[in-house]
Amino acid sequence: MNANIYRREFRNRLKSVLIWSLGLTFLIVFFFSLFPVFADQAALMNEFMARYPQELRAAFGMNNMDLATVLGFYSFIFMFVQLCLAIQASNYGFGLVSIEESELTADFLLSKPVSRSQVLTSKLLAALTSLTLTNLVVWVCSFVAIALFRGARAYEPRTLLLLLLSIVIFQLFFLSVGLVISLLVKRVRSVTPYGLGLGFGMYVLSAFSGVFGEVVLELVTPFKHLDAPSIIQHGAYDTPLVLLNVAVTVVALAVSYWRYIRRDIPAVS
Repeated sequence: MNANIYRREFRNRLKSVLIWSLGLTFLIVFFFSLFPVFADQAALMNEFMARYPQELRAAFGMNNMDLATVLGFYSFIFMFVQLCLAIQASNYGFGLVSIEESELTADFLLSKPVSRSQVLTSKLLAALTSLTLTNLVVWVCSFVAIALFRGARAYEPRTLLLLLLSIVIFQLFFLSVGLVISLLVKRVRSVTPYGLGLGFGMYVLSAFSGVFGEVVLELVTPFKHLDAPSIIQHGAYDTPLVLLNVAVTVVALAVSYWRYIRRDIPAVS
């Protein structure tokens, strides 16, 4: 790792981390502040949800979700937190090397006495540090929101920890897949469309999987690999799907290093 590259990359993302962290803080605290209302009207809420078509409830993962419980309500919010985290990690993955290539400054960086593998490792560690800071904000906000608004209602802390720990695996998937796609395409001119496409695309696949019960789609999208309602219901991960998720991440990172080391870098003519 090169410390100078790491510091520069990390500083460049601080504003982004702040914006994402504030947005997620508002999302978690605001929506969980509504939990006491839902919990006090538990029977009415469950009856209300039962009136929705099963396909619609399946699309949002609400088939096995009890909004009257602490973790049931939190898992509903967590799905939207996952979507935000997916877009953030995808943006970082797509922008890791493509921004410098599109701005034609990559050749200046690679002219320094540092190997390409060191450059990519430094960039990856800076992105991981940024994602970890956002991750920590989600952890703190989640515990604070639950402590403030759950009242006397009990919940299982171990299950909540499993849900929050899944964020790391989830973020790594989108970071690595975004990175490898950016290295496989000719040039990424704008990071945002790619990041939104990957994040929302995987979320839509998850929704279709819930509606049609399509097992193949469950194998593709990390929203099903780390399905919040399923983790809450069973108190455990779906081990085969999590291992598949990790395998895709490892392969994506390996291909990224291989591709970056051999990639033709555009230079200023």
